[in-house]
Amino acid sequence: MSDPSDSIDNVDEEVNLFLEKWQAIDWQAFTWSIVLLILQIFLALIIFFILRRIGRFTIEKIFTKYIEEKHTVPNRLNTLHKLSKNIFNAVLYFFLVYTILELIGIPVGTLLASAGVLGLALSLGAQGFVSDIVNGFMILLEKQIDVGDVVEIKGINGTVEDVNLKTTQVKDFDGTLHYIPNREITIVSNLSRADMRVRIKIKLFAATDLERVRKVLTHVNKTSLPEYDEITIEPTEISFVPISPGQIAVQITMFSEAGTQYDIRNIFYEKYVAALIKDGIALPNATFELSGE
Repeated sequence: MSDPSDSIDNVDEEVNLFLEKWQAIDWQAFTWSIVLLILQIFLALIIFFILRRIGRFTIEKIFTKYIEEKHTVPNRLNTLHKLSKNIFNAVLYFFLVYTILELIGIPVGTLLASAGVLGLALSLGAQGFVSDIVNGFMILLEKQIDVGDVVEIKGINGTVEDVNLKTTQVKDFDGTLHYIPNREITIVSNLSRADMRVRIKIKLFAATDLERVRKVLTHVNKTSLPEYDEITIEPTEISFVPISPGQIAVQITMFSEAGTQYDIRNIFYEKYVAALIKDGIALPNATFELSGE
């Protein structure tokens, strides 16, 4: 059975040892080292914010001057602009974290070496990431899509919000934002690189006076087409096509600038139907069709 006095003596020794070490600390030097470390970190942050401000200003000036001189496509400019800012920010933040860790005394070189070993161990599991980067680079290099383009990717239709080396962001027409890994992008249907065809079909009854229909729609085209500069090729003819046994439809085809095709489709569909009804021409259910050039 142990003696209680021995336990008390051990506690006293530990307390005395702690007090000796505590008193041996040069608190003035320790305080100054903490203050110096805080000042160094503060200085690093100031330099970081200055460099970030200068970098952003430089990127903005370069792209503004480039578009003025080269008259490049705005969507392409937005894509390269966002990519340049993302890369610049990533590099700048990396050096900020590296500097702060070095100031604190954390061996960054050792961490990077360990990360290299870990990266080698995880290389097989990172194939998808590498595929994203490679495919993203090819998408940007070949100028397949730009920010603001209307595209169809893997059955998703919408407007490109962002393109980077990892993912492509497409906002659907209902507002849903889709994040598509670049390795999944095999076919890109870009609807913003050429004039788009707007084909409108309006069903007619079999007994409808076709010449009367042609006269009404010709008048609509004559009075309304000059109001829309986005129409690049006006309808050359008004034709009638069969759609089912005993049924026909009047067909009007025109071309408009990319991105405006939906508005033109809706506007002229309404104008045609309203004009026909106003002229006393009865219509069954009407439909429209829109496709690319």
